[in-house]
Amino acid sequence: MDLQNSLFLLLAFVTAGHSLSCYQCKGTSCAGQTETTCAIEASNCQSVTMVTQVGVVATKGKTKDCAAGCVTGSFNFGYYMMSSECCSSDRCNVQDTPDPSTGNPNGNTCYTCDEKSCSNVLKCSGSEDRCITAKGTVGGQSIVVKGCSSKSICDATSVSSVQQISCCSGNLCNGAKSVTQSFLILCFPLISFILML
Repeated sequence: MDLQNSLFLLLAFVTAGHSLSCYQCKGTSCAGQTETTCAIEASNCQSVTMVTQVGVVATKGKTKDCAAGCVTGSFNFGYYMMSSECCSSDRCNVQDTPDPSTGNPNGNTCYTCDEKSCSNVLKCSGSEDRCITAKGTVGGQSIVVKGCSSKSICDATSVSSVQQISCCSGNLCNGAKSVTQSFLILCFPLISFILML
């Protein structure tokens, strides 16, 4: 009986002291990813692919790391797209997240904004089954971004400097109201929040 108790206690200590291992990288490619041991509060591995589209020029970035919490999903604001995958086993983020700019349209459409208005129509792709509107204030100026989003991104609603994130289902349900010019500034807190979940 003492041997069984000793083995149980040994296994309990070994299991409790195990830290998650994830791949880590940052840049345009994750070809040189390295393995890292996560801090005890990081219970997930995350992989993110981001695409910024300015005219015909697309800039891509990839990030992999440990995460205290994260979501699996994607969003598309027309000029900025991101896909994220979250997992919870050792080195589970070995694969790159799919490029969000190459997703197949899923039939959903939402309004998106440019510097003049929010009346542009965007075709959603992949798991983007919601239309999203995010509102905030930057430098005293009211800012709005709109686009397509996965439900999981919509459910993550606490973003610093953003007063409201709302999502809806149905084509073009996020309205086509005009906005102020510097709407791009709002994306940075939203993107930071998604990455830091």
